[in-house]
Amino acid sequence: MRLRRPVLAAILVCLVSPCFAGTSSAIPVNNPPAQQSSFVDLLALMSGHCKTLKVAGRTFACKTVAYAHGDGGRVNFAVAVDDPSDENHVVSFSGENGKRADDNSYELLIDRMLLNSKDRPKVDGLPVPTEQSSTGVCRQTGNFAAKKVNDVTCSATDSEGRKYELLFVSDGKPVSVRRIRQSVPSIQDPFK
Repeated sequence: MRLRRPVLAAILVCLVSPCFAGTSSAIPVNNPPAQQSSFVDLLALMSGHCKTLKVAGRTFACKTVAYAHGDGGRVNFAVAVDDPSDENHVVSFSGENGKRADDNSYELLIDRMLLNSKDRPKVDGLPVPTEQSSTGVCRQTGNFAAKKVNDVTCSATDSEGRKYELLFVSDGKPVSVRRIRQSVPSIQDPFK
């Protein structure tokens, strides 16, 4: 429990700030950074393990996975990478306006990867992520309202051809959901 609290606190700081991270080796980026103007209004921390985590062709383990919803509709599935050479290594699959096919499935089209590492420049002491234009999809089975997520799968390819993959499987513990502030829903839900 002592180790889990600092790890969760570090993830929370990374998600609530405009800080999301990437690989420990530098990934060149050709697109300019977008302005981050929204705030996280919902944060869900999931307990389990990554069966697969590949970042630009390298295989890693993960520490934890979190879902962060911004008040502007942007969603990030952020993964704290278990990288012995970089304790600030976080990758986020990012997109807008996810869709729900039913109460237990959610799909998010990915349009960028957010990459952070110990080598990223800092603003107010926090690393600023590299944003890499990407295409892909994340799918989540389970439901935050029931505090149960079964798994999250993501696959994306960035504009430089690098591939990112995630298969996260829950350990069955309830998801820790925190509503930080109220906002307008951005999920396209045909059942409402």
